[in-house]
Amino acid sequence: MAQLSPLLATRWSPHAFDPVADLTDAEVASLLEAARWAPSADNTQPWRFLVGRRDDEAYKRILVNLTPGNQRWAGRASALLLGAHATTGPTGCPLTHAAYDLGQAVAHLTVQATTLRLYVRQISGFDAAGLRTDLELAPAVRPHVVVAVGRLGDPYSLPEDLRAREVGLRQRRPLTELMLR
Repeated sequence: MAQLSPLLATRWSPHAFDPVADLTDAEVASLLEAARWAPSADNTQPWRFLVGRRDDEAYKRILVNLTPGNQRWAGRASALLLGAHATTGPTGCPLTHAAYDLGQAVAHLTVQATTLRLYVRQISGFDAAGLRTDLELAPAVRPHVVVAVGRLGDPYSLPEDLRAREVGLRQRRPLTELMLR
């Protein structure tokens, strides 16, 4: 295997979060600053984030719009961040790379979380229309991902099906399967 930075090699997306650990303001600011410095097409920076911390209204509104399967573990995370992107630029032109750019920002946030000894799990299972309504998002802002952030919790606190995935060996596809021919 090729050499990989320890930051990338140790990154992991758990389901088990510590249900009592909180993030500091400095940690949240550091995560968002890392996202802010991500590259974007024409430097448009189309990403938009809403941070919900456990027990605040934004967190509750994000959590209720997750699929039931995600709700059963995500409510233990210290924060739930909605990642959205603008669909049009300041001149009204479509931002065709906005979702890709948001992915870059979330990747930067994820690496920064790893440096802070925090864990991130990205969630695609949610009701986008419900989030749009409950959070009163502007029409030109598209919800794209929810990011659970927190400290690692006890995997044995999870339901049995998730526990098995949590304590199992991490697996990645071989590089040969990821290459186009």
